[in-house]
Amino acid sequence: MDTYAAILLWVIPGFWVLMTIEILYGHFTNKQTYSFMDTISSLSSGMTNLLKDSLGLVLIIVSYPYILDSIAVFNLESSLTLYFVAFICIDFASYWNHRLNHKVNIFWNRHVIHHSSEEFNMACALRQSISAWIGFGAIFLIPAAIFGIPPNIINVLAPLHLFAQFWYHTQHIGKLGFLEYIIVTPSQHRVHHAINPIYIDKNLSAIFCIWDRIFGTFQEELDEEAPVYGVLKPVNTWNPIFINFQHAYHLIQDAYNTRSIKDKLRLWFMPTGWRPSDVIEKFPRPIITDLENRVKYNHNYSNKFKWIALFHFISINILVFFFLSNFSYLSTSFQISFGFVIFASIFGFTSFLDLYAWASKFEIFRGIACIFFLVHPSNEFLIENYFFFYIYMFIYFICTILISITYRNKLKK
Repeated sequence: MDTYAAILLWVIPGFWVLMTIEILYGHFTNKQTYSFMDTISSLSSGMTNLLKDSLGLVLIIVSYPYILDSIAVFNLESSLTLYFVAFICIDFASYWNHRLNHKVNIFWNRHVIHHSSEEFNMACALRQSISAWIGFGAIFLIPAAIFGIPPNIINVLAPLHLFAQFWYHTQHIGKLGFLEYIIVTPSQHRVHHAINPIYIDKNLSAIFCIWDRIFGTFQEELDEEAPVYGVLKPVNTWNPIFINFQHAYHLIQDAYNTRSIKDKLRLWFMPTGWRPSDVIEKFPRPIITDLENRVKYNHNYSNKFKWIALFHFISINILVFFFLSNFSYLSTSFQISFGFVIFASIFGFTSFLDLYAWASKFEIFRGIACIFFLVHPSNEFLIENYFFFYIYMFIYFICTILISITYRNKLKK
């Protein structure tokens, strides 16, 4: 986890540079693909994911080393060939893991966050899941285990494989000629994120598009069919934690409300979106059918409110930077407790952006609780070793309380 946190400190600035270039290009060409609150939500989702991964919040039920010890047939020597074969195996595993997430009701909850943005840009690439708490992806790495690929090679290449998927989340790059037959391109991934009927559940590959072509899930982007982005059942929130668990919550509701015992059991493993017939009638949920007249989720925010959102976002980013840059020096108990502070901060301020009436009360409580966290005797090392950061946090949490008190009568949902 220490290594992963250190890697993020190098990777995240690169993401920011690419997003800045994309925003500037969109501005100067009058083809802007970013909206303010959606971008805040996307980047906040990225923060929750890196926190979850840094803290290792996952229960591994099948580990790759166990599978490797059980079925290894070959033993490739360390070479470029070994790394190439390992990368191909990771990409193959990614395709099937991705396909499972799209095709089975309960597994869609692990992935819906990535498709939840109604925009398509590099920021939405950072909408990554925190709801994948049970780790079983090693099952799809059986080919790698057969070749005897060591776990450390997988551990090195897996993050690189993930980060390499960032660049093609853009609307500003057209089709790339012969590369369309080799790698996943922006054109192909625009199809993947679209909710047009012809595009649904297509182009599931991560790096090499050969898997889609072999297994029948490839779809070219059509000139006459402009992609419409999002999910068929809009999430209607900026809160990444709500988005991560909204689908599972709906499944729980359906399992409770249906009268059929059979449906209570099978709905979890039915195709994504399937619901028992009796709950469809009694508890209908809106589904987008008219793509041309789809209204995107938003509120009529004042400029002052946007500045407040930006203030929270930048402040929480500073918390995250402190967390990552000092990760290896912090005790495990502080890592967990401070991670919870950041999670609560993201939950609170994005709920505030959703204009929930209870959000101001939550934010006041968060500010007070975090101040108590700072002054707790077990955290006195902060003022001794990180004085300026300690003062910054104190000021931020006080500002959180004051902002929430000021807006407590203006939130309406």
